Amino acid sequence: MALNFFVRGLILGFSIAAPVGPIGVLCIRRSIADGQKIGLATGLGAASADAIYGCVAAFGLTAISNFLVSQKFWLGFLGGLFLCYLGVRTFLSRVSDQPAPVRSSGLFAAFLSTFFLTITNPMTILAFLAIFAALGLGKSADYFNASALVGGVFAGSALWWLLLSSGAAVFGRRLATGWMGFLNRFSGTVIFAFGVYSLYAAFSKS
Repeated sequence: MALNFFVRGLILGFSIAAPVGPIGVLCIRRSIADGQKIGLATGLGAASADAIYGCVAAFGLTAISNFLVSQKFWLGFLGGLFLCYLGVRTFLSRVSDQPAPVRSSGLFAAFLSTFFLTITNPMTILAFLAIFAALGLGKSADYFNASALVGGVFAGSALWWLLLSSGAAVFGRRLATGWMGFLNRFSGTVIFAFGVYSLYAAFSKS
């Protein structure tokens, strides 16, 4: 039974992570510019936040989910501002012929940035609550099965980010310096646009 819940969580985690949004763009850009490890750390930050939201939904922690939904303006506002900051920073990034050396601080910063972006998106918890309720997976009294479900969500999300960062890093080795400059400007513009949209959504729904 636990394996069945883990597989369901695996599919859900992969499916929720797969659509390429601002974090996907950021993961691709970092994988190409800074290497696969930084790209993977970027993705794992989002996967960890997905697992936390999956935990809230799976264990039926309604007090936490209600609080997060009630604070959706501030969460969306802060997330939008941070996306705008990342967009400008990416746009202005200098192009290097070689990836920067990977340090533990760089890995942690990459992880933390996308963890913050994902955890401040109230739509994530709503998505998990809706999907779990539709499939009869929410508010499970069996904590062992609920834990297997959350573990599957993390594993599925992490699998997607591993595939995306690895593919982007391999493809990125073939890009010339000129293309890297274009990638920085394009990625920065897209991430900034997502930030502006997040700010607009926060104010229009407040």
